[in-house]
Amino acid sequence: MDPLSEAVLAGADGDRLAREPLPDAYLAAHLRVEDVGMFAGTADKDVRKSLHLGRVPMPELAPDEVLIAVMASSVNYNTVWSAMFEPVPTFEFLHRYGRQGGFAARHDLPQHVIGSDAAGVVVRTGAGVRRWQAGDRVVVSPVHVDDQEAATHADAMLGTEQRVWGFETNFGALAHYTVARASQLLPKPAHLTWEEAASVPLCAGTAYRMLVSERGARIKQGDIVLIWGAAGGLGAYAVQLVKNGGGIPVGVVGSPEKARLLELLGCDVVLDRSELGLDGAATADPARTVELGKRLGRAIRAAVGEDPHVVFDYVGRSTFGLSVFVVRRGGTVVTCGSSTGYHHEFDNRYLWMNLKRILGSHAANLQELAELNRLVRLGRIRPALSRTYPLAEVGEAARLVQTNGHVGKVGVLALAPEPGLGVTDPALRDRLGAIAPLAAEPA
Repeated sequence: MDPLSEAVLAGADGDRLAREPLPDAYLAAHLRVEDVGMFAGTADKDVRKSLHLGRVPMPELAPDEVLIAVMASSVNYNTVWSAMFEPVPTFEFLHRYGRQGGFAARHDLPQHVIGSDAAGVVVRTGAGVRRWQAGDRVVVSPVHVDDQEAATHADAMLGTEQRVWGFETNFGALAHYTVARASQLLPKPAHLTWEEAASVPLCAGTAYRMLVSERGARIKQGDIVLIWGAAGGLGAYAVQLVKNGGGIPVGVVGSPEKARLLELLGCDVVLDRSELGLDGAATADPARTVELGKRLGRAIRAAVGEDPHVVFDYVGRSTFGLSVFVVRRGGTVVTCGSSTGYHHEFDNRYLWMNLKRILGSHAANLQELAELNRLVRLGRIRPALSRTYPLAEVGEAARLVQTNGHVGKVGVLALAPEPGLGVTDPALRDRLGAIAPLAAEPA
């Protein structure tokens, strides 16, 4: 292990961290450009075959950036897309970004270090960084923006230079070190372990913008919210946000084990999609869609007496037609992704004649994530972490997410030698008690 990593693990102060020499290379999970196309004609695009773990060169730091010693990260579905080289190889993103020249050119490399969640320790700061210093414990926003672009100062998600860090940029978080802009940092919640803290930013921030933010569905007390994939990373945070806001979460899951997780989260209504005959629900037959939609609607009304005000849909093609059908007159379908396919079919009559809305949402700006991070620090949102792997097994962690064999979030330890480390406020952790992080393991 390099001296800097040893100093981080020893809890060295910022002055010592700043004095320790940077290693020339570091351990990272990465993709290789020569592997693009390796899955052509393959039915099972097993991400364990494309994810490599090895040493990569340490990049130069830009003036507005920090270098973070990553204690823990987590697997998001964009890690799976990246490792499948879908919908396009991420090397295209890196090449396009690199054409800007200057420090952007560093990103256009034959290897792509991926990962969009991190909790760790700042070990270097660029000359233009003012609010952070070596030794600070931080979590990282997955949104990489240009703070010199006008749109960023209204809503960073509308900026043309907005990118998902570790997906559309290089030097991501599934590694011992990562590079982020200072405008991505927030303080790590002191009562959380490294792996718990790393499981929060991307999914919880995305769910917050979708449901709570003025740019999202703006849920209010009493709103019924249908949440597809409610036991996944996004869904588990959506359930908590709806409950916190006085709403009524209705979660859809695919197994009794996942239903039990929702009970731990306090979900008011849990529906098993297999019991309703909704598995693989996307269909080209409009009559069949209506039949399934009525079945789902009856189940929701039987449980809560009304149709949902909001449908939270990141599943995509297999659910979207049902979402548009089942949401109430004047209601909103909010979407941030399409893990089952991007091309959606729905009967537009149910949208326009009933004055429904479809709202697109993507990640969260830094203010929204700061508001979410405050809820975490107060213990109002608990990490949806279910399982943690060492970095050496990052391929297995990504495969678990790829095959939907997980619940909540899947963590990855980087420099942290074991789970359970990183808590600096044990008294707060003890005091929160009943809302301590989840410990459920997938079946």
